Amino acid sequence: MNNTSYSLPPLEWVRAFEAAARLGSFTAAANETGLTQPAISQRIGQLEKHLGTRLFVRKARTITLTVEGETWLPHVQTALRGLSDSSETLFARGRRRLTISASQSVISLWLATRLGRVSADTGAEISVKSYILGGQTATEDSTVQIRYGAGDWAHPYQTPLFKEAIAPVCAPRLTSQAWTHLPRIACTGPRPDWDQYSNRFGIPSTPVPTLRFDTLHGAIAAAKAGLGVALVSIPLCAEDIASGALVQLGDEVLKPPETYWLLASRNVIGRRQWTALSAALTA
Repeated sequence: MNNTSYSLPPLEWVRAFEAAARLGSFTAAANETGLTQPAISQRIGQLEKHLGTRLFVRKARTITLTVEGETWLPHVQTALRGLSDSSETLFARGRRRLTISASQSVISLWLATRLGRVSADTGAEISVKSYILGGQTATEDSTVQIRYGAGDWAHPYQTPLFKEAIAPVCAPRLTSQAWTHLPRIACTGPRPDWDQYSNRFGIPSTPVPTLRFDTLHGAIAAAKAGLGVALVSIPLCAEDIASGALVQLGDEVLKPPETYWLLASRNVIGRRQWTALSAALTA
């Protein structure tokens, strides 16, 4: 009689299967787990022998799950996730250091005022890294990332910081005249620009911006200095608007599907710390 149903396979065999199935490659699974490709192949072969069934169809350069493998995978992932979460809850103190990667604008306008709560609630030493323009691609790495996009990320941990709202602002002293005639300040980046705003609300496309910045922080500083009207993220400018340093102009607010997202992979942060971190940064 086959008694495999009465004995669990070794955890390292199951982890090799889950990584290969999720990544679609023995080589990728080896890279993720720190093993060699032959070691992954051997462990999966041992697992298949133990279970008495094939889990993968192996071809020259590709692998695909069999029906049995595809059926078993979600059960394996649920079990591994539960084991990880319970271990962290009962035994782990969490990561002692967390690195957050964001744009200079987000660091200055959103992150800085919340770092005290982040440190207290996560119990971690926080390091902040800025990325340059063009570094918005959110590949999984060793940092917690804040990136702008529509939410189609591969990260297992992800949450939007806020609902984006785009509108023009200027310094209070410029509000005595029609704002559509004022000089315009442009900002290079992923957010909607003046052309999109003008087309959406039927506002004249002129005057053409004569000042352009590569950070939202720079565009906001120019607007506060009275150099013109900037098209900005209202949530990021909330403090300047509340203090009167900037005035939101008109009633037309562009609400794109994109916004800033907090992203992380499981090897960077545990679930408990993630819950604390996301609560602090979305407050």
